[in-house]
Amino acid sequence: MSTLRFHAIKESLTRKPVRIEENERRSSIFGSNVFNEDTMRQFLTKEAFSSVMDAVQNGTKIDRVVADHISTGMKEWAISKGATHYTHWFQPLTGATAEKHDAFFEPIGNGRAIEKFGGGQLVQQEPDASSFPNGGIRNTFEARGYTAWDPTSPAFIYGTTLCIPTVFVSYTGEALDYKTPLLRALQAVDHAAVDVCKYFDKNVKKVNASLGWEQEYFLIDSSLVASRPDLVLTGRTLLGHSPAKGQQLDDHYFGTIPNRAMQYMRDLETECMLLGIPVKTRHNEVAPNQFELAPVYDEANLAVDHNSLLMDVMDKVAERHNFKVLFHEKPFAGVNGSGKHNNWSLSTDTGVNLLGPGKTPMSNLQFLTFFINTIKAVNDNEELLRAAIASASNDHRLGANEAPPAIISVFIGEQLTNVLNELEHVTNGKLSPEEKTDLKLNVVGKIPEILLDNTDRNRTSPFAFTGNKFEFRAVGSKANCANAMTVLNTIMANQLIEFKAEVDALIKKKDLKKDEAVFNILREYIKKSKNILFEGNGYGEAWEKEAKKRGLSNNKTTPEALKAKISDKTIKMFEQLGVMNKVEAEARYEIEMEEYVLRIQIEGRVLGDIARNHVVPTAVRYQNILIENVKGLKEIYGNDFKKYAQEQMQLIEDISKHIELINSNVTKMTNERKKANGIDDIEKKANAYCFKVKSIFDDIRYSCDKLELLVDDELWPLTKYRELLFTK
Repeated sequence: MSTLRFHAIKESLTRKPVRIEENERRSSIFGSNVFNEDTMRQFLTKEAFSSVMDAVQNGTKIDRVVADHISTGMKEWAISKGATHYTHWFQPLTGATAEKHDAFFEPIGNGRAIEKFGGGQLVQQEPDASSFPNGGIRNTFEARGYTAWDPTSPAFIYGTTLCIPTVFVSYTGEALDYKTPLLRALQAVDHAAVDVCKYFDKNVKKVNASLGWEQEYFLIDSSLVASRPDLVLTGRTLLGHSPAKGQQLDDHYFGTIPNRAMQYMRDLETECMLLGIPVKTRHNEVAPNQFELAPVYDEANLAVDHNSLLMDVMDKVAERHNFKVLFHEKPFAGVNGSGKHNNWSLSTDTGVNLLGPGKTPMSNLQFLTFFINTIKAVNDNEELLRAAIASASNDHRLGANEAPPAIISVFIGEQLTNVLNELEHVTNGKLSPEEKTDLKLNVVGKIPEILLDNTDRNRTSPFAFTGNKFEFRAVGSKANCANAMTVLNTIMANQLIEFKAEVDALIKKKDLKKDEAVFNILREYIKKSKNILFEGNGYGEAWEKEAKKRGLSNNKTTPEALKAKISDKTIKMFEQLGVMNKVEAEARYEIEMEEYVLRIQIEGRVLGDIARNHVVPTAVRYQNILIENVKGLKEIYGNDFKKYAQEQMQLIEDISKHIELINSNVTKMTNERKKANGIDDIEKKANAYCFKVKSIFDDIRYSCDKLELLVDDELWPLTKYRELLFTK
């Protein structure tokens, strides 16, 4: 193995940057492989084009006859771009995307063939539903499932395949994917937000949730990754001693992008332009060999699709550049992990960002309405938000190296805190003319000036207001954004429905004017939501104790966090809003708990294999070299040999101690894993893996990492952190 390590290092050091030629302006190629509005105008009949646009804007169904016209136009466009196959592209609950390619080619007899793609093939297909995670919704022998076209996310060509974004549901209608609940949640928040917007602007007919994600990732030479079984099989290093130099000098963040990485980014960005993914920002992140890219924000459903597609494209482009992209939230201990910050807002069809302040008191009252309702929604559903970002990999990141803690809180900054404090003391009931004037001119009216230069960033806040949007920072880099976005838009829809009902009741029963009723309800919400607001550092016992006093949850592990997804409160809310029924919610809980178990199970097996079959034999080999050295010294110096062999003998003893600890702990871990595997109840099984199996990982790692420092570098089989993190 040591020869593999040094071969990998040598190969990585001789790599040359893959030169990328960019001959066209990016604006000229943007979306050229997307069946977008401009393309549809060229390839569809007027009736077909109107039908698609009506489906996108108003959610109307597309007639099957019209679907035939759409499919014909889509096929002709795809073939003109070199496509030979089509696929329904969907996002099952595996966390990856899925696709089955079918050729346009179809024999028609007598040795002849045509290119065929009908409306039925566009609208619906039947992949095997039992082979994807389904949480017990379908039996293995009941395989049928359906993919159905989502016209709100445009089809695109990747390689030689026409990809059609679709939902994925079971034969009995339950959602088996991430997209279906997201679309339902977006519809719910649209209707609820429009109803509240009517207080301020009667012309609003639609509200869209927007999302701008920031994708963090590590870029490691593919040969170096191939020399590490743990990286290959689990996506993270299960052992490895921290290098002398890590990120402590802060010299990587926003530094000059290494040449090989820059060529990779240029190649990736070209692919993104062709696919209509509006990537705009690239930079070095905090940890060595860690980077980030971010797009311009987009409508949430499309943004989620773009992020899922991007992760596929990143992997494929990386192969051309002899890189491996690590999306794991914590691939290396002791340095920053990777997140996928979700920047979320709501905007109207009249062009107003509902979380951006305006220039008039009325527009600012609208801003405050949505701003405070968001805080209230988070306050009332903080455990569910934590559950939305729970995974075995994200558990490693949360609360470490600048990442947000597992405690969900909201950061709004000092200036907006002062505004809320002013609003908290609004008179209960009707406002005096003086109070109305003071509120509108001196509190609400000054919000644009307050936010202009005074909004701050809080790197440790899980949910922070950043001027005209909220940034959900706790989402993990591997995650499908749909999980977090489904929950966030659902709780917001639920909150806005509750808000409107309370405002309408005050207007009707208390004879209050609209703005007075709004102020009164907002005042109560501020009082009820104070516990969720936190401006300080999210690390350490002090905040944990304070959060406990405030009644905030601190679910540090996935098995603890996921319970919120199947609480009576959660299921009731999902069902009332039509986002998920009880069967779908419970199925997702089963799937995510099962995935947690499998992830820890795989890591345990890999760690045991590396520790016993790589680390221990190497340590024994080095120990034998030391023993031979001691024997030689004894032959030369006789009884005085100990004076010259003292250090070697101490090394022999230390190595023996760590070998014994490794073997005993691996045996202990294996036994605990066997016990856990015998448990049928998924909650108990997940807890056993979390608290009995995973808890031994650190003990095994400690001894392995100590041996890394003791054993001759020439013998050590595993590529070290200094080589993984600092080979450019």
